[in-house]
Amino acid sequence: MKPKIKQNLLVGISGFAIGTVNGILGAGGGMLAVPFLKKLGFSQKEAHQNAIAVILPITVISAVFYIIKGNVTVNDSLIYIPTGLLGALLGTYLLKKISPKWLKRLFGALMVYAGFRLLFR
Repeated sequence: MKPKIKQNLLVGISGFAIGTVNGILGAGGGMLAVPFLKKLGFSQKEAHQNAIAVILPITVISAVFYIIKGNVTVNDSLIYIPTGLLGALLGTYLLKKISPKWLKRLFGALMVYAGFRLLFR
């Protein structure tokens, strides 16, 4: 298989997987996006930065469908936005400061922690 075709196939499959996981679980698409982006040649920091851009439209679409179906209480969800925005600002600042090595370790530890919480809680 030609490299460009193989890369396009990986992008298509990963996009589908990211959207499906994010739609079902309400999260986790970014955790899939980072390794896929790394596989495509992005640096550790670029993968994390671009994962946000990949996840944003997927998350918006999922949220809209859940709201339309009446599965989301919008007022209860809105209370998280102000502090979430502050956290996003802090996160983008910290991403500039942290080394790729520690970013990778932090990301891996978070994935392991989340996995254990889901499996054994």
